[in-house]
Amino acid sequence: MTRKRHVPKWAWGAGILMILAVLGVGMALILHRAGPADTGTTGVAHGDHTHETEAELWTCSMHPFIVLDEPGDCPVCGMALIPKAVETPAATQDKERGVAYWRAPMNPAEIYDAPGKSAMGMDLVPVYEDELVGGVEIRIDPVVEQNMGVRIQAAERARLARSVHTWGHVTWDETRTYDISPRFSGWIQTLHANFEGQDVKKGDPLFTVYSPELIAAQEEYLHARQRLGGPGSGYNERLLASAKRKLLNYAMAPSEIRRAEKRGRALDTVTITSPYSGVVVDKRAVEGGYFGAGTTLFTVSDLSRVWVEAHVYEYEVARVRAGQQASMVLPFSPGESRTGKVAFVYPFMEGKTRDITVRMEFDNGDAFLKPDMYANVTIETGTGDSGVVIPAESVLRSGSKETVFVRTGKGRYTPREVLTGVTLDDGRLHVLQGVAPGDQVVVSGQFLLDSESQLKEAVAKMMEASNPPPPEARPTEVKDDDFFEDM
Repeated sequence: MTRKRHVPKWAWGAGILMILAVLGVGMALILHRAGPADTGTTGVAHGDHTHETEAELWTCSMHPFIVLDEPGDCPVCGMALIPKAVETPAATQDKERGVAYWRAPMNPAEIYDAPGKSAMGMDLVPVYEDELVGGVEIRIDPVVEQNMGVRIQAAERARLARSVHTWGHVTWDETRTYDISPRFSGWIQTLHANFEGQDVKKGDPLFTVYSPELIAAQEEYLHARQRLGGPGSGYNERLLASAKRKLLNYAMAPSEIRRAEKRGRALDTVTITSPYSGVVVDKRAVEGGYFGAGTTLFTVSDLSRVWVEAHVYEYEVARVRAGQQASMVLPFSPGESRTGKVAFVYPFMEGKTRDITVRMEFDNGDAFLKPDMYANVTIETGTGDSGVVIPAESVLRSGSKETVFVRTGKGRYTPREVLTGVTLDDGRLHVLQGVAPGDQVVVSGQFLLDSESQLKEAVAKMMEASNPPPPEARPTEVKDDDFFEDM
């Protein structure tokens, strides 16, 4: 004998409610399909054409799959129906999409603000604003916007000026530094340049010397001079020229040679003059002292042009090369800047400091720059190219993601993911992708906008999770003996 199953009373009530709900939904769908003219639209005659307008639809906020053509209550939960938003056709959406900028199809970093041809001759590709949006759009009341301190600055196309800032020190120009070393020996009788730092001009007396070698050379010259006009005049002329050349090679001034010719005998002491102009930076000559041939008595340096040796770290050396413009500011004179150029980049690195010395040349006609002065140096390493530039503080960084907020209208802001390049001077940043010239970028207050956009996006995701799409209809098998077992 088959055993009967007992069906509780609550199951009866649930079954009856389910049947009523299914019947209500079916009736609603039948009424919706059998609307005016069975089309869901109303025709309005206008001339020879008929314009169709969609009937207003109503849906349930808790059950989006319930769609009716008139207001009322939801047949499932009993809540009041609300108007259903009419979706814009895809063609209309494409017309309303705003173009943010135009880019080259082969180079995303090549950005233009108008259609045309790329550098390779290809048609530019539009980049729409909705493709750049990194989150939801934010709407802010003007009063709240002012209280937040939102500050806007337009992105612009400008020259990519990038400089290296470092320190350096002033030193002598080695190409204008000279040693004075006599080619004869002797004793210094009188010292005219008697201290370091003294300015000397070419032809100024340095010291008076007694030298037996100079006396012998003078006698030889005077003897050859006396034999002129006698037999063998050609030979005597060559001998005289050789003797005079010897005196000149000894650095005897022409005025001293003429003085010896006028006297008719050799000078006991000869005054040696400076062959260069500059400043005495080293003095080893002492009055009354003896020196041998080749001894360095003075070092003279021309300080009308000086060198500045700057120290550049190894990660910045690749951007520095000879010929670039450089400027220098002394710490004790911050308002005065001097301009020079890079002359040489040394081919070796300092092992302890991990930097490379870069030599620059600066004019010093007023003798204001002194050797061993410290200076703040700026080297312009820009290539002269141009690109889209925005303030560096407008970029929000989160790991490898970089975001800026762009003002799309009055009180409306949207985040965009950008690809940035190098940091430029004056706190600016080169943007390779994501922003076009003329875009209104948020410079101040973007952190509050970022918090608002993340909160709004999180709420939208929660609403999507709380209203999942209706599950697919599954056929349910109901056995008659189980349902009506105890009827």
